[in-house]
Amino acid sequence: MSQKLEPRESMEFDVVIVGGGPAGLCASIRLKQLNPDINVVVLEKGAEIGAHILSGAVMDPIALDRLLPDWREESDHPMKVPVKEDKFYLMGEGGKVSLPTWAMPPLMHNDGNFIVSLGNVCRWLAEKAEALGVEVFPGFAAAEVLYNDHNAVIGVATGDMGVQRDGTPGPNFERGVELHGKYVLIGEGARGSLAKGLINHYSLNADSDPQKYGLGFKELWQIDPEKHKEGRVFHSLGWPLKDNQDGGSFVYHIEDNQVYVGYVVALGYKNPYLSPFEEFQKFKTHPAISSLLEGSKRIAYGARVITQGGWQSVPRLSFPGGALIGCSAGFVNVPRIKGSSNAMLTGMLAAEHVADALAAGRANDELENYENAWRLSDVGKDLKPVRNVKPLVTKLGQVGGMIAGGVEMWINTLLGSWSPLGTMNHKKADYEATEGADKHVPISYSKPDGVLTFDRSSSVFLSNANHAEDQPKHLHLLDPALQKSSEFMHYAGLSRRYCPVGVYEWVDKKGDAAENGDPNAEYVINAQNCIHCKTCDIKDPNQNINWVPPQGGEGPVYPNM
Repeated sequence: MSQKLEPRESMEFDVVIVGGGPAGLCASIRLKQLNPDINVVVLEKGAEIGAHILSGAVMDPIALDRLLPDWREESDHPMKVPVKEDKFYLMGEGGKVSLPTWAMPPLMHNDGNFIVSLGNVCRWLAEKAEALGVEVFPGFAAAEVLYNDHNAVIGVATGDMGVQRDGTPGPNFERGVELHGKYVLIGEGARGSLAKGLINHYSLNADSDPQKYGLGFKELWQIDPEKHKEGRVFHSLGWPLKDNQDGGSFVYHIEDNQVYVGYVVALGYKNPYLSPFEEFQKFKTHPAISSLLEGSKRIAYGARVITQGGWQSVPRLSFPGGALIGCSAGFVNVPRIKGSSNAMLTGMLAAEHVADALAAGRANDELENYENAWRLSDVGKDLKPVRNVKPLVTKLGQVGGMIAGGVEMWINTLLGSWSPLGTMNHKKADYEATEGADKHVPISYSKPDGVLTFDRSSSVFLSNANHAEDQPKHLHLLDPALQKSSEFMHYAGLSRRYCPVGVYEWVDKKGDAAENGDPNAEYVINAQNCIHCKTCDIKDPNQNINWVPPQGGEGPVYPNM
């Protein structure tokens, strides 16, 4: 923005929490439980709490039991569907093989867990937080970290509203606000923009492996009551992905004759012609899934990346003035397909160390005790026994990795997290794994039928995504020439395949999809379609796309997801 702007107004708090997800909300509640006089604010970029929350989700209640031990006695809690049946399958093109649950380590069982809408869990937690006096501000995107002269974080600033496409203030322009805090907790979820900047600024990942990610798809379906089995949990590996590709599915039967159908594709795949969206659509054509969904109606759609690096990819959590919590750092247990409980536990753990620091009269220093504590906590105990499963799948493929990973988890279970393999490493970031198009053959995907399989346009419509047209694009292309010479010419324009909602296109002079190698192809970024999944920020082979928050309140609005 070229013209000089008025200084931003500022607000003072004891603790500023960025992100109204499970980690941030649990941190705010725990702070108020420890000391009601602590002044806490939670910023959420979504239009409402839960609007941007997307997860499977089968939840382990360990964190809720600790934070709100009487929650089961309440009538309005969102944990309505306990897991009643737990199935795991290896899928082939025309059939499936049931894997015996008795042979799986205890940590893989879902006894005592609940199928939930994580968005609804967050809405419920926000009510709890506000009742304790937490100030919750949805619709405000934290766009900038504020530092003092000693290089310590002292707060965040929200983005300006009403900025026009050319960067100038529009008629409804409103200056952003600075929120100052003695400590700042960053709980933006996977690949958060502020967390990404802080990790780079303080080199928090200097001693950790590259973070790994998966792109998760989720649809909500209304199905035939005769086919509905409330509390049934279905997971699978295998088809339609090849054995050297990593991913898997879930089908969860919730209340009211509805099911969640989802698929996760690990973003470390090599073939630039692979389309995670199309693989998900193809998955639904499997006889086991198509028979379930026959005569049903798709209600909602969404996509979001999840962290998959685990124990060895967690960066340093503390920095001067604050800390990372939840999936901003990456605490998903990939074999268990569980992340929300660990996110909640890290938020609570950070809150306890912040409360101790405030009680001691400290401010804007480093919470080293939090950094030292997490690996000895229940979060560390959850992640360490499974630390080698993801590297084994990467090395041996889905089937071999599954078998070796199962043996590895049993050894860790029986021998107290000891393994003859030690701790294996993730050697490449996901963008580094992508190979040139000349090493692969294009993949032909079937056209959607509009009944079971769908295109991106109809899918983004169901996500309720909304962005003001006349604003600067929040997807920053750093070097257009590099994008054409490399992403298009060398990698066959993989962004038009990895994006789950068709944000990116390579078009010819007529505006049609450009053929690979067309020297006249132009890059089109349909930022208004973005559902904030962050795949582009992760998978672009040159790290040439930088995702930043749009105006607060924009993006998807996920109902009951």
